[in-house]
Amino acid sequence: MSGQEPATTATATGAGAGGGAAATETITNARHHPSLLKLAYHHTISNSPYILLAPAAAYLAHRLSHLTPTSLTTTLHATLHANLALAAALLFLLTILATAYLLRRPRAVYLLDFACYKPSPSHTVTRETFMRQSVAAGVFTDDNLAFQRKILERSGLGQSTYFPRAVLNSPPNPCMAEARAEAEAVMFGAIDQVLAKTGVKARDIGIVVVNCSLFNPTPSLSAMIVNHYKLRGNVASYNLGGMGCSAGLISIDLAKQLLQVHRNTYALVVSMENITLNWYWGNNRSMLMSNCLFRMGGAAVLLTNRGGADRRRAKYQLVHTVRTHHGADDRAFRCVFQEEDETGRVGVALSKDLMAVAGEALKTNITTLGPLVLPMSEQVLFLASLVGRKVFGLRNLRPYIPDFKMAFEHFCIHAGGRAVLDTIEKNLELSPWHMEPSRMTLNRWGNTSSSSLWYELAYTEAKGRVRRGHRAWQIAFGSGFKCNSAVWRALRTIDPAKEKCGNPWVDEIHNFPVEVPKVETVAAAS
Repeated sequence: MSGQEPATTATATGAGAGGGAAATETITNARHHPSLLKLAYHHTISNSPYILLAPAAAYLAHRLSHLTPTSLTTTLHATLHANLALAAALLFLLTILATAYLLRRPRAVYLLDFACYKPSPSHTVTRETFMRQSVAAGVFTDDNLAFQRKILERSGLGQSTYFPRAVLNSPPNPCMAEARAEAEAVMFGAIDQVLAKTGVKARDIGIVVVNCSLFNPTPSLSAMIVNHYKLRGNVASYNLGGMGCSAGLISIDLAKQLLQVHRNTYALVVSMENITLNWYWGNNRSMLMSNCLFRMGGAAVLLTNRGGADRRRAKYQLVHTVRTHHGADDRAFRCVFQEEDETGRVGVALSKDLMAVAGEALKTNITTLGPLVLPMSEQVLFLASLVGRKVFGLRNLRPYIPDFKMAFEHFCIHAGGRAVLDTIEKNLELSPWHMEPSRMTLNRWGNTSSSSLWYELAYTEAKGRVRRGHRAWQIAFGSGFKCNSAVWRALRTIDPAKEKCGNPWVDEIHNFPVEVPKVETVAAAS
């Protein structure tokens, strides 16, 4: 399967934007075909309110059929005249309640468009280039060079990821000036493209949220954006640091909250990481992992709460954000930890407990998200399984894993590494087709931290898979330890031919997907 592919259609029942209520709709999902028995059960449960109300509706229709228009009008007029005061009071109360609801209802948040940064070919780093630079650095022991080669061979990264200039130079020259140059290239490159795609003027932006975990200069990255684009003086700017790979969704959630307060404006969200000053030059293996996986990249997202024309041209509506924080647990707090090694060199240590901690955070997150998005049929099965195990003591009863493919057409799972993707694919019982955007993003771009979710959504768009009404689930993990989710609903069908600007996949999407072997040999560097 390569190039742009039209999606086939399978009829199912999806969950509404609200909690338990479900509405019948058509799911266009090329790789999810429930069995006929499950589909029949799904339709029956989802439409049970209509089925239960059908006898009452039939009885009411039968009674009304015996009334003439004249007798019906007379009855209504007499009832209203006899209870005029009550009718007026009810009308007044209804008006008050409707007004209160409209005033307190959250404003809809729309995603106008987004853009992902694509570095120039001069920044390309093959696996062999990575090992050559590691050998040339002269700081790694032979055992740790072999360790890095082993990690790289099993990482799932391809031959076209990117490093900043400072790391590729011979010798490498990490410094503040080079780190600023990397940040400016990534941020301004992505922002220029999203502004060009949307036609929004920089001075119309009222909110700026930037997240970069490990590089936090003074003035801040958000201040660099304000200065470069000459944003207005009352712009609300925020700079999030130290929040890990899930900070992109924290930024989206923060922008959503701000858009509930600031009327008729645009929010610019920029997600990135900085490699230049965060390359680890020591021999602690838990810190060397990040060298092998993290690569250069970033994304800019333009949100708005303006209706009318902006809603009509927006790509997605933000439906839900769910944030999970396990930082109160010491093991979770320390599983991704920046500190000095035994020689005083700073690095980010990854604990052996990372996968277990991530699994616990994922479980908590989807337990909160499930009732918001899953159709009632899945919630009933999950509840029955839980009651059977907890109430009736049926320990042999297998826990029911909700089928999230009934709630979402597209999955954007943070491309943190092959092990993370393998675990989520197994636990959520996803197909290779659903995992394709995440695996191809890891292969083509590496772990670009908080921006990886946008490279994955861009892949889905470039493949021509996004149709109006489709729902996409973005989920990411980050230090702290956090697991965050965002749910988007497509407001229109995305035409890949119109995605030339800001989508880094469009010129090469015909080459994907590619087969990613479990082990890819890296030529020895000398």
